[in-house]
Amino acid sequence: MNMKLVLAIVQDQDAARLSAAFVDNNVRATKLSSTGGFLRAGNSTYIVGVDDKRVQEVLDIIKRNCESREEYTTPPLISVDAAAGDSAAVRPIEVRVGGATVFVMPVDSFHQF
Repeated sequence: MNMKLVLAIVQDQDAARLSAAFVDNNVRATKLSSTGGFLRAGNSTYIVGVDDKRVQEVLDIIKRNCESREEYTTPPLISVDAAAGDSAAVRPIEVRVGGATVFVMPVDSFHQF
């Protein structure tokens, strides 16, 4: 049996929906909490060991359940020289969040103890 390891990093907002879809489709996955990205937002990283024949099915499940969307955030404040009278107006910026970052890797061997 040839296997692949699928690592999917998704925004926490999509995690419950993706977990339910994996259960509904009999896909075994391990979920890890993670943090990162531009917004330092919470993410979930799913580790899925799957037969080669099911890789596209797993990718389709991820794609259907992890939608990207536009959100507004305030960038971090940059230090300002108050003595010089400088001021910084911090305005929200639009950023694309959500979706999924997925890596598919070959598995040389698999063991369960």
